[in-house]
Amino acid sequence: MSSFEEIKIEQDFTLLRFQNDTKTMERFEKQVKTGLIQFHFNVKGKAKFIFNQGTYALDLNEEKSLLLYNPQKELPLHLEVSPKTWIISVLISIKKFHALFSNEAELIPFLSQENLDKKYYGEEDISPSMAIVLNQIFHYNQNSSIKNLYLKGKGYELMSLYFNQNEDPNAEHCPFLIDEENVLKIKKAKEVIIENMAEPPSLQELADKVGLTLKKLKVGFKQIYGDSVYSFLFDYKMEYARKMLDSGSYNVNEVGLKVGYSTSSHFIAAFKKKFGTTPKKYLMNLNLNV
Repeated sequence: MSSFEEIKIEQDFTLLRFQNDTKTMERFEKQVKTGLIQFHFNVKGKAKFIFNQGTYALDLNEEKSLLLYNPQKELPLHLEVSPKTWIISVLISIKKFHALFSNEAELIPFLSQENLDKKYYGEEDISPSMAIVLNQIFHYNQNSSIKNLYLKGKGYELMSLYFNQNEDPNAEHCPFLIDEENVLKIKKAKEVIIENMAEPPSLQELADKVGLTLKKLKVGFKQIYGDSVYSFLFDYKMEYARKMLDSGSYNVNEVGLKVGYSTSSHFIAAFKKKFGTTPKKYLMNLNLNV
């Protein structure tokens, strides 16, 4: 399924939620008035911003954030969201934003005096604590009567974490210490299964390796990546296989072995399940389009 939700938190403070769980590219367009700062957070997947009728594009990669601001002209939102991609965006007016940081404005680079009338672009990593808040926004299950209050709190929390200049996930006083540690462990679990995709460990072995209980691994992995461990791995392996075929350097058997299928028939069945065609027909189609 694909969904788009626009939540007005307060005047000049809006939260946008993009979720594309389909197998096709989805496009979203929205006019954004001048004077609004845009924060875009990619929880997972990949997206692209299109500007000036397609003459310029800006990628928004997984676990990255983009800050966009142009005081001189409108920056309409024209977003291409790839399959299996989740994005949270925050739109906030410069006036409201100033009020949040009135005493610390000099610490915010684009609020410095020389930048007040300049356009601004910045890319940052999404920290573990920010990842937790972003996933809480996607998975909220509060009573509908307090939904706006809940999301308002999460919106402000996200902004505070974004501009926390001295965030240290290892600091003892950090209120997100336990959750942050778990997030880092789950990200490590993702790295482990990717590195060993041909012969992945069992769930229990994976949990032991990263220092989590089996339940915390299962629940946490689904919260962060939106899928079970092995479903995530299957999608990753099929995308990896497709790219190997695209390169033209490998035959079907070689690709199947690389991603962990000892028999070609099993690989062919898996590839067809994912892409709706066999690897051989996929290659033939590639050659026709060359």
